[in-house]
Amino acid sequence: MAKATLYNQKGEKKGDVTLNKEMFEVPMNEALIKRMLQYQMNNARQSTAHTKTRGEVRGGGRKPFRQKGTGSARQGTIRAPHMRGGGVIFGPRNTRNFSEMMPRKQRRKALFIALSQAAADGKILAIDKYEGEVKTKGFAAMLKALPVERNYLVVIPGKSEAVQKSSANISNAKTILANYLNVFDVMKYKNIIFIGDALKKTEEVFLSKK
Repeated sequence: MAKATLYNQKGEKKGDVTLNKEMFEVPMNEALIKRMLQYQMNNARQSTAHTKTRGEVRGGGRKPFRQKGTGSARQGTIRAPHMRGGGVIFGPRNTRNFSEMMPRKQRRKALFIALSQAAADGKILAIDKYEGEVKTKGFAAMLKALPVERNYLVVIPGKSEAVQKSSANISNAKTILANYLNVFDVMKYKNIIFIGDALKKTEEVFLSKK
């Protein structure tokens, strides 16, 4: 049975939290994880590169040079793709849509696999609650008091000004709402910290049949 250590705000151990086996004891499926990461990155991708076709290039209203007598091949416009400064064939366009579809059941299962792997590696921690002023120093002190290092994904059940603003300037920590938990972030961060009712909220969101 998967468990996570429960700490208080001062970094003192208070006990263990039993993790839901439906979310934290799912066997690995590398193909599904790879598919999910590809899905996330493609949907986050933006079409910024853009080239102009021959119909969009400025100029070319007149013939570049006369038809005969130049020794060169005849040309009708400087906007042709083979002319310098002309249009581009099959170039990138900012209207391209990289988004794709993936069944919700597969997306959720991929998240459960990532969470299960994190739990198996001892990366899941829980904090009973966070109370304090909106100060980076106080939140950083809490993270420092925990017996873990490197970076942190902080999961909260709902919007919290104290947590979100206090952690905003900490470079090795990211705060995320429980309903936005995703495979990319779970796999990116070394430690996943659930604060308050974040675990309960995660179960409510991702184990629902809707």
